[in-house]
Amino acid sequence: MRMSSLFLRTLREDPADAELPGHKLLVRAGYVRRAAPGVYSWLPLGLRVLRKVEGIVREEMDAMGGQELSFPALLPKEPYEATNRWTEYGPNLFRLQDRKGADMLLGPTHEEMFTLAVKDLYTSYKDLPVSLYQIQTKYRDEARPRAGVLRGREFVMKDSYSFDVDEAGLSKSYDAHRDAYVKIFDRLGFEYVVVHADSGAMGGSASEEFLAVNEGGEDTFVRDGEGYAANVEAVTVPQAEPVEVTVGPAHVEDTPDTPTIDTLVAALNRDHPRTDGRAWTAADTLKNVIVMLVHPADEEHPEGRREPLAIGVPGDREVDPKRLEAKVAPAAVEAFEERDFAAHPHLAKGYIGPGALGEERGIRYLLDPSIAVGSAWVTGADEHGKHVIDLVHGRDFTADGTIQAAAIREGDLGPNGRPLTLARGIEMGHIFQLGQKYAEALGLKVLDENGKLVTVHMGSYGIGVTRAVGVIAEDNHDERGLVWPRSVAPFDVHVVAAGKSDEIFVKAAELSEELERHGLQVVYDDRAGRVSPGVKFKDAELIGVPTILVVGKGLADGVVEIKDRRTGDRREGPVDEAVSALLAEVRSS
Repeated sequence: MRMSSLFLRTLREDPADAELPGHKLLVRAGYVRRAAPGVYSWLPLGLRVLRKVEGIVREEMDAMGGQELSFPALLPKEPYEATNRWTEYGPNLFRLQDRKGADMLLGPTHEEMFTLAVKDLYTSYKDLPVSLYQIQTKYRDEARPRAGVLRGREFVMKDSYSFDVDEAGLSKSYDAHRDAYVKIFDRLGFEYVVVHADSGAMGGSASEEFLAVNEGGEDTFVRDGEGYAANVEAVTVPQAEPVEVTVGPAHVEDTPDTPTIDTLVAALNRDHPRTDGRAWTAADTLKNVIVMLVHPADEEHPEGRREPLAIGVPGDREVDPKRLEAKVAPAAVEAFEERDFAAHPHLAKGYIGPGALGEERGIRYLLDPSIAVGSAWVTGADEHGKHVIDLVHGRDFTADGTIQAAAIREGDLGPNGRPLTLARGIEMGHIFQLGQKYAEALGLKVLDENGKLVTVHMGSYGIGVTRAVGVIAEDNHDERGLVWPRSVAPFDVHVVAAGKSDEIFVKAAELSEELERHGLQVVYDDRAGRVSPGVKFKDAELIGVPTILVVGKGLADGVVEIKDRRTGDRREGPVDEAVSALLAEVRSS
């Protein structure tokens, strides 16, 4: 590939809409171009990297025993109605109609199609197990597409599904996929961690995510230094042990103009100081947060049934939206608005306490597990301008249950009793033991060895293929440009003709051709005229091919320069030995 004919224009300035370093460099180096919000065109350089990533995924999936197929992206409505995802997916689903008025969609994921394919062809336990996969474009109408190819509305994904007669078989298929994923991500060239995850609306039991460790990631995960790691949605904090009641009866006090935790704490310390001499803090208060759950639409509730939910957390904590959404899925979470307060006039906005909550009052009330039975709190007295002090959990109020929805903080204890640390990551893969959810919805049954019809057990396994390109770029760059791992680099060697003499260009072309004859992939910067050696060097560093071969003024003395893009190491060597030296370097890395 010659640079003079390569469909490429590098940019010296960062694109205005790019946020993360890797995103900026993919655009500047000519790998991708934005077509619309969350939609990107893959240019020749980018497509070469994307195909390398696909190749690694395909190799490991085939080695695991997976069989590749390909479903259409344009899909009928009916299978998604059968699983209720036509409505559950909500606005993220691209819906359309054909010229005859039939409802269709652009596939966001393909559980239904895989299930129906196996149902159509297989009828006996002898046909199973089977694992099927595809690498295909998906479509989701993300509300906030960001970070280039990391979160787009059109993206390439590898999704695979296992089909087994029983749970034991499902466990084996799950473990096989997990092992294949470890091999895939080990080859892709970025730091990752495997974390326990919440299945959410997907359903199922066992669930793990493969997260690329990255400060710019959207996902927060925790780890305890002893092998435990989990997405925050899946973290289970211990239930607080009961404590002995040490306060007297609860008493209501005037606390005017204190609708927030900060104003309440200030008023308590000013007007109602503690008898033990310690100052009141936000941690002494019980904050009751009310949200509105919108359940998936059905015949009785075509717009979705609305259900208020109150969550009690210590006042120094916040409700984590992601944790809450994971716990209430497939319901959506909306704010509790003025019209909702009007429908529940017994709620004193800013002064809500447990007395106004609970299923018997029409608002389900769940507590954070850190709120121990026997603990005393300051909370709303359900009357404007008043709070109740020394309200004891278990003595003065109870709840309808607990919910793991409070934000996790550094140092919180995890399920093993060890302190947790927080980190950021980008979801790269997710594996589920789906169980029988989709098989039951779509009637996927086979005859077992006793001739009895049994529902098939399924697993679901996804990898973000285009996202992987973005993650590799985020994890492999420096101040000068991209630094591709050799496993996914668009080329093995970038040859630069750095000079004006014909001899330099002739020798650079000869070396490029010889390297290609030996099986290496080469891009040769043969641009002459106004393109200076300095521009060529900057482009080579920006594009990020692992090895750069410079044929320049040293050729007069019979030497060329070989540069390692990652380390910056340079060495000169005889031109006659350049090909053998490069072959050895590439094949050893």
